[in-house]
Amino acid sequence: MKNFIHDDFLLETDHAKELYHDYAKNQPIIDYHSHLSPKELAGNRVFENMTQLWIDGDHYKWRAMRALGIPEKYITGEAPDSEKFNKWAETVPYALRNPLYHWTHLELNRYFGIGDLLTPKTAGKIYEECNAKLGLEDYSARGLIHRMNVEVVCTTDNPLDSLDHHRDLAESGWPVKVLPTFRPDGLITIEGAAFIDYLSSLSKITNIKIIDFETLGQAIKKRVEYFHKNGCRLSDHGLPHAYAMDFTEAEINNILSERLQGGTISKKEVAQYKSAVLGLLGGLYTEKNWTMQLHLGPIRNTNEVILSKVGFNAGVDSIGDFQQAEQLAGLLNGLNNKGHLPKTVLYNSNPNDNELFATMAGNFNGDGIKGKVQFGAAWWFLDQMDGITNQLNALSNMGLLSCSVGMLTDSRSFLSFPRHEYYRRILCNLLGKDIKAGLLPNDMEWIGKIVRDITYNNAKDFFQFPSYVEKAPLENG
Repeated sequence: MKNFIHDDFLLETDHAKELYHDYAKNQPIIDYHSHLSPKELAGNRVFENMTQLWIDGDHYKWRAMRALGIPEKYITGEAPDSEKFNKWAETVPYALRNPLYHWTHLELNRYFGIGDLLTPKTAGKIYEECNAKLGLEDYSARGLIHRMNVEVVCTTDNPLDSLDHHRDLAESGWPVKVLPTFRPDGLITIEGAAFIDYLSSLSKITNIKIIDFETLGQAIKKRVEYFHKNGCRLSDHGLPHAYAMDFTEAEINNILSERLQGGTISKKEVAQYKSAVLGLLGGLYTEKNWTMQLHLGPIRNTNEVILSKVGFNAGVDSIGDFQQAEQLAGLLNGLNNKGHLPKTVLYNSNPNDNELFATMAGNFNGDGIKGKVQFGAAWWFLDQMDGITNQLNALSNMGLLSCSVGMLTDSRSFLSFPRHEYYRRILCNLLGKDIKAGLLPNDMEWIGKIVRDITYNNAKDFFQFPSYVEKAPLENG
């Protein structure tokens, strides 16, 4: 029987097949947003078994297993790794039409050469076959990435991080460039229980006593400088929505002072503070020619029972229904008015807002930069076949698909890079069907160039990653 994952998987026309095989397939991968562990990459972790590599930490799989009624002990609990793998194998056949079904078999095929479907009957054989390979050099943390033709990986990093692991990787001679991303959620979440301790740690690292917004800005700037020297060229923000409230410097100083003294502040004051910090950061990003990423719209940690047992990233988040347009427009416009709008990628988690995000991005293009503000790739719950197609369609209809910087993994898994292949196949299939229908000309050379741009060239030109990473001072700050 023909393998489920075959050469022309998802490619429905001859045009789609030509576009994928001749123009997309062999493009290097620039994974500009991931949650891979720089520590595990620096140490070149060797995984003991497939459960540790493939199931631990993967909240996508956890959600599917819970939906099937698998007890939590086999998901995040104390069950043996082999039993957890068997429970995942039990779940997969029931995941038909969920992207996990495609991803699972793509990953088994691309990394391990396994064409069999994962079922309870095949689980033991597949587990043993994969585990036998995990001790080989090609299956260490770095080996798994290197074999996928990856050129750049951007991790997601706390501004307080020393970036020692990134420095070790930069000096190791490993050809894959691993660069940090500045993720300042801890600086922004003023209402959070950890905020005061976070600013205390920031003060210690930077040797700047934070007493008002000016000194906070000095400390943040010092960390931006440090990240830049270590190769960082992107920031990232995980927010329910953007913030663009009016405020005065005096108001922000009062808000910050009250919070640092352990006081409570109103919802309006929270929004004013967040607006001020986003404005400050936008200016710093612009100075450094960084790209700002805004991941907007999810509602997180909804199940307190699971949260208390597992902790954050437990797989109990969902699409939110926040109002996005007004505050997002206000933030981008406010930055733009001051000349502080950096290159920006907007990620939407609610499919109802696809056209909103696509048109919002188009409002702020210019400055001689191709696609300066991007409607980013389908994200989180939307990085499946319909979600990717809908994002491509919205971007095509409302902007220029040809300017897109393409796909990313947004993953904690070292086996997630076939998601780039998944995206490329869907992209080529969409364009191929349009050619067959007469909606696009049968100009494979030109459309092939566009495919190459979307899958690699645009990202390389847009992010302008350093050709080498400067040897930043060893001290953290």
